[in-house]
Amino acid sequence: MENYRVIVRAPRKVELERVPLPKPAEGQVLIRNRRSAISTGTELTYLTGEYPQGSVWARGAKYPMPIGYSAVGEVVETGPGVQGLQPGDRVISGTHHCHYALQAARYAQTVPNAVSDEVAALHRLAEIGMNSVRRGVPEWGECAVVFGLGIIGQLVAAFARLAGCRPVIGVDLSPFRRDIARKLGADVLLDGHAADLSEQLKAANHGRLADLVYEVTGVGELVTRQMDLLRRQGRIVIVSGPRTKTLIDLNDQCSCPSFSVIGAHYTSHPAEETPYNPWTIYRHAGLFLDHVARGELKAELLITHRYPWSDAPAAYDLLMRDRGQAGAVVLDWTAA
Repeated sequence: MENYRVIVRAPRKVELERVPLPKPAEGQVLIRNRRSAISTGTELTYLTGEYPQGSVWARGAKYPMPIGYSAVGEVVETGPGVQGLQPGDRVISGTHHCHYALQAARYAQTVPNAVSDEVAALHRLAEIGMNSVRRGVPEWGECAVVFGLGIIGQLVAAFARLAGCRPVIGVDLSPFRRDIARKLGADVLLDGHAADLSEQLKAANHGRLADLVYEVTGVGELVTRQMDLLRRQGRIVIVSGPRTKTLIDLNDQCSCPSFSVIGAHYTSHPAEETPYNPWTIYRHAGLFLDHVARGELKAELLITHRYPWSDAPAAYDLLMRDRGQAGAVVLDWTAA
C-alpha cells in the first residue's frame, strides 16, 4: 500500500513525499484517510514564510514539514489495548494530509452516517471556531462582529449565531466570502474597505456599537480599528494568530473604555472535562457533527474547491495566488 503525504519543503514549495506505512502502537489506530481540509490560515502562514523572526510562528517552522491537521478516514488496524473502535469505523482525526496515519484512539471519533466525508474533514477548523466563540462568552441577543471570513471566520459567525448572538455581522474585503457568509446565515455583511464601518454597524444594530468583536484576519494593524466598533466594556477575541504587530494606546483603547482583550488559541481547550470547563476538543467535535447531522449548520456551503491528493500542490498554488476567492479546500485521498 502506497503512502504519500504533503510536505512544505521550503517556503512557497509544496511537494508530495512517499513515506513508509506506519504500524499502530498501544492505544493507537491506523487510519486510511478519505478527505482532509486545508487550513488557509495556519498552513498558508507556514507555506509562505510570512511571519516575524523570533515569533511563535518562526519557532514552529521546521522545514521540511508535513502539514494539515483536519481529516476523516477509516480505521484499518488497531493497536494493543484499543477498545470501542474496529476496522471499518469512519472517524475524524487530527492527522496530516496523507493516505495513512496514526492517531491516538481516544481522539479518533466516529462520524454519524448523516455527515459526509467532506464536511467531517472540517471538524478541526470547527473546533477552533467553537472554542473561540465560547472564549468570548457570548450572551443571547448580543451583537457580534466577525472580522475576516475565511473558513474559521465563517464558522465563528455561524457558531455565534447558534449561541444566540443577534445580529451577527461579518466584515471582509472579498465579495465572494461575504456571499458565502450570507448563505450560512450571517445577518449583515459589510465591506472591509468602507471608511464608515461604525456608522454602518450602528445602522444595523439599533444605533448601538458591538458587544463582541472576533478578530480572524491575522492582520495585527486592524485590531485598533476593530476596537472602534466596540461599546464600552465590550470584548474583543483574538482568534487569528496575527502575523504583524499591533500598537495599542492602553489608556485610550483599553483602560478608559474598559475593553476585555481575550486570546483564543486551539490549545486553550481543556485536556479533560471538568465541572468548570467540560468543552474539550472531543466534545466540541461531537457538537459540530451533531449540528451538521441535525441540519442546523450547512457546513457543505463552505466547500468551494476539491482536489485529488495528487494535485495538492495546485491547491496550494491557488490559495497563495488569491485565497479570497476560495472557501474550504478539500483534498480527496481516495482518488486514483
